[in-house]
Amino acid sequence: MSARFDAFVMFAEMRTGSNHLEESLNTLSDVTSHGEVFNPSFIGKHNGLELFGIDMAARERDPLPLLDRIVDQPGLTGLRFFHDHDPRVLDRLLDDPRIGKVVLTRNPLDSYVSLAIASQTGQWRLTNPKMAKSAKATFVGSDFDALIVRQRQFRDRIQRHLQLSGQGAFWIGYDDIGDLDVLNGLAAFLGSGDRLTEVPGKLKRQNPGEVEDKLENPDQMRAHLATLDPFLLSRSVNAEPVRGPAIPTLMAAADSPLLALPLPGGPDDAVRDWLTALDGVAPTEGMTQKQLRPWMRKTKNFVSFAVVRHPLARAHDAFRTLLSARGPQANNLRRILTNQHAVDLDGSGSDAFLGFLKFLKANLNGQSSLPVAREWASQSALLAGQAQTVLAQRIIREGEAQGELDRLAELAEKPSPVFALPDRDLLTDISTEEIEDACVDAYRRDFLAFGFKRWKNA
Repeated sequence: MSARFDAFVMFAEMRTGSNHLEESLNTLSDVTSHGEVFNPSFIGKHNGLELFGIDMAARERDPLPLLDRIVDQPGLTGLRFFHDHDPRVLDRLLDDPRIGKVVLTRNPLDSYVSLAIASQTGQWRLTNPKMAKSAKATFVGSDFDALIVRQRQFRDRIQRHLQLSGQGAFWIGYDDIGDLDVLNGLAAFLGSGDRLTEVPGKLKRQNPGEVEDKLENPDQMRAHLATLDPFLLSRSVNAEPVRGPAIPTLMAAADSPLLALPLPGGPDDAVRDWLTALDGVAPTEGMTQKQLRPWMRKTKNFVSFAVVRHPLARAHDAFRTLLSARGPQANNLRRILTNQHAVDLDGSGSDAFLGFLKFLKANLNGQSSLPVAREWASQSALLAGQAQTVLAQRIIREGEAQGELDRLAELAEKPSPVFALPDRDLLTDISTEEIEDACVDAYRRDFLAFGFKRWKNA
């Protein structure tokens, strides 16, 4: 083994050149890579059923002893690992700083076309150009999109894990696996004492030429590629903090198989009153996870639900609470909004509320020194936190709650109580198009996630 690493892993995907790169590494006198050791269909190489005395059945029971055998071998030993290999091994590979990380990438379109052709011809490796099989692939947009998502998720998971653990990796592209200097740079990174004098030439590129010449339908490929967003410009970056499940806030109905997921700033009191009227007893609150799990196991066919409030109404409630709150903390918050965010709290109702909405946009986007309060955090972020423990099986917009709760009461075989909706005349009076625009800007994520209309149209 090298002084730097005990072993190494090459993270790659099918048709990225991993066979070629592994062959080059195996040419080094002190390096041995054992292939796709954790491929569910074989061990190491096609039709391989055993490695270091561990067969497929033993690996299926527990894959980690095989990884230990690889790490314990003399010299610098390694393996290749793809997104669909045994997931039980991935965290162990990523966690261990004594296992060197090599990340091999390739243009996904080239990988997709190469994979499609290999699937047609059955030729996965080529050592003699005279034996090359030719075929043209058919481009299927949905298949290509799935490959893009799969590769991005796998690569992002690796990169994030390395960042959080303070590790580095050697990133190499398909076009560089034939570059002698880059290969020797990789050897140096791994801590090998050997260097290559030439690039091994046993494996040959199987499908040279332009991508369009390898397709039956290049026009469809061009049309589909034009619809993609390669730079993820449309991706919404969520700057809000990750929320916890807030289990003590959950409301378990006293008798009915219903579990409410209250959201701060939402109709918590109305939901509590409805559950109390439904069963004649107040719901159970303040549970711990240890108490929640038995309730979930015991209550068969329970329904978990959340009632989400229109973002404009919820923001207005937070604004009114801010104006009426007393004490040093509230005074300090109002002072910060006035001095640092130019919110004129002494102005007219609509102007002050508009200023507050603009502050919310900055706050939710991480552009404010103030933490994101749960009362005005996006409801989608709050529900994502709840989902760590329990998923909301029903998400109900407040304005439609009566009808939806009637159906839940019917499932519980009980008459449905009245669900009290708050009076929103004041909000309707002060709402303007500019205020609505500011609310959409601040809570775009919730408008998209829950299908809310603008307030005037709701």
